[in-house]
Amino acid sequence: QAPLVASGGGLVQAGDSLRLSCNAPGRTSDFNAMAWFRQAPGKGRDFVAAITWNVGTTDYADSVKGRFAISRDTAKNTVNLQMNSLKPEDTAVYFCAATPTVGLPDRAGDYRYWGQGTQVTVSS
Repeated sequence: QAPLVASGGGLVQAGDSLRLSCNAPGRTSDFNAMAWFRQAPGKGRDFVAAITWNVGTTDYADSVKGRFAISRDTAKNTVNLQMNSLKPEDTAVYFCAATPTVGLPDRAGDYRYWGQGTQVTVSS
């Protein structure tokens, strides 16, 4: 069973909104934080946003502050990423991830569990 399952990607126009969801069907007892990363073609995996599982503290990349909002539903083992005012440069494959590491890590290497990725394409 995959540790994390991401959904909600699609093709939209600039200025539109999308909501990504990440479900953890298995145990979450060792999750301290969950995050979203994105990877554009030919580029590395970049941090987008993170949230602590128990308290809900959040952190965002500068490029998405004020446009994206991360939230979690502990009863449903789900983390969501609401993306508003989308831009063509937001086009990427989006991955959700989880980590037992304390704090809000923003490096992909700090995350132990990963989802399969969901494509987000924003046309101009």
